[in-house]
Amino acid sequence: MKNVIKNSSKQNTFSLPKGKWLKDFRQKLLAWYAEHARILPWRGTTDPYKVWVSEIMLQQTTTAAVEGYYYRFLERFPNPQTLAEAEDSEVLRYWEGLGYYRRAVQLHRAAKVIVSEHNGQFPDACDKILALPGVGRYTAGAISSIAYHQRTPILEANTIRLHARLLAYPDDPTKSVGNKLLWQMAELVLPEQNNNTQNHGRNEPNTQYGIFNQALMDLGSMVCVPKSPDCFNCPVVKLCQTALKGLQDAIPALKKEQNFEERSEAALVIEKNGKYLMMRYPEGVRWAGLWDFPRHVVLSEKPLEYDTDFCLAIQRMIGYKIAILSPLTTIRHSVTRFKITLNAYFAETLEKCSKSEYEIQWVKEKDLAKLALNTTGRKITKLCKL
Repeated sequence: MKNVIKNSSKQNTFSLPKGKWLKDFRQKLLAWYAEHARILPWRGTTDPYKVWVSEIMLQQTTTAAVEGYYYRFLERFPNPQTLAEAEDSEVLRYWEGLGYYRRAVQLHRAAKVIVSEHNGQFPDACDKILALPGVGRYTAGAISSIAYHQRTPILEANTIRLHARLLAYPDDPTKSVGNKLLWQMAELVLPEQNNNTQNHGRNEPNTQYGIFNQALMDLGSMVCVPKSPDCFNCPVVKLCQTALKGLQDAIPALKKEQNFEERSEAALVIEKNGKYLMMRYPEGVRWAGLWDFPRHVVLSEKPLEYDTDFCLAIQRMIGYKIAILSPLTTIRHSVTRFKITLNAYFAETLEKCSKSEYEIQWVKEKDLAKLALNTTGRKITKLCKL
């Protein structure tokens, strides 16, 4: 089978591997995995719900960051029913700190679909899994192969890099042509049958598809790393076109670095009679569903108390006229394409003047811990010793 791709003005023809190459690759990979598999909390389970939760948490998040959240989340929401019945705010509270909060919202929505449309049972067909909110092709393939032992390929950051190097694919593997080719590769390398005990006369590796897919991810994560891959300890180095050609530093083609936009914002700590004014972000904006101290972008270089645009924006959000009192702290952080300098201030409300655009609530100090806050909001609660 051949795939023709265009690289600038050249035309490159890729022959996907077959026969002996596939047999050797499968055997070498599984032998390596038997000795070097990572020990992770979600490994060893075939419960589709637990596999699903882990895969959603691992999207754009490191395994080290996910481990503690995974245990805590499953303890509170051990099955689709408990997750579906929970309040949005509680789900977000248990997700707090993991970032990309839309994942938690979609996880919650998907749990409701599982309960209402699948009688609380996680679907076992890949197309039905793919139809769940927040589930893409990779996640559906991972769940299908790990939980149900189905022959479904996966393609994520580690395996994109691994397959691109195995084929010596020179262009951006995340673009349409490369992505299509690598999905074909991901399916091709899977064992032709799923058998733990016998091979029925066929000289195929003795494995499950889920184990094989996890072996691919581990090899990409532990050996075929982005910079300076450990080719010396790679079990399939002799099968790798990139290694044979000495192109490890050039493949995969690097994406253009994202240009971050500098941005200034301010948050206000407003206290009255032992309660703190908090606002909740509505649907369709950053941090939708989370609570925070009143916060808005700052465009002027004036002192904040003289920045009419900022004060009016906060007034519309919370429905109160405000007065800035004194600075509290500065927090620098990044969100998507922004590098944000957040200045926090103590402030006070002067009078109620309009209906608030955001949901607001006066919250007792002891109850702040129950709210789902974004990371900077949680830091502010600690820094001002609430």
